Amino acid sequence: MKLKVVIGVSNRHVHLTKEVYDKLFTEELHIKNPLKQTGEYASDKVVSIIVGDKVIDNVRIVGPLRNYNQVEISLSDARKLKVNPPMRRSGDLAESLPVTLKTEKGSVSLDKGLIIPNRHIHMSYEEAKKLGLEDNQELQVNIGGLKKGIIYAVTKLSEKGVLEMHIDTDDANAFMLNTEDMVEVTDEF
Repeated sequence: MKLKVVIGVSNRHVHLTKEVYDKLFTEELHIKNPLKQTGEYASDKVVSIIVGDKVIDNVRIVGPLRNYNQVEISLSDARKLKVNPPMRRSGDLAESLPVTLKTEKGSVSLDKGLIIPNRHIHMSYEEAKKLGLEDNQELQVNIGGLKKGIIYAVTKLSEKGVLEMHIDTDDANAFMLNTEDMVEVTDEF
């Protein structure tokens, strides 16, 4: 199987439950920019993330609200915060690190939720079935261009998934990739 896939560069962001959101904001969450994944969007709200005395301001909340709290950062961000969070699939908070979120209204300290997200390729169950792929299957990604190379990503299947590979800003910079660039994905190693 060989497949062309569009890149989505994912900057640091936060997923929140309604309970935590309500402690940080009085207004409703609104769409700033829709994202490629069905129903997801960059919201109009930002928070500061705090670990010890280290702070990163203006971290965007991605909507809609979820049933878990998660803060996704890059390795460069982790170094700035002087922490070593685990690399995880979204929603897998095992051994994730504590983090505090702050707004003008107040702050919330989470006992877990800080992760570095793994590279993943979104797609629908139907598309995966046509391609003979399973959820969380590792695929090889061939990157062309000036800083070509090979990396690996796992599939992330969902009912309304849209074919797109998410990488963080560190990976994007390392390979000179931008959102909407195309890469070739294969299951042949």
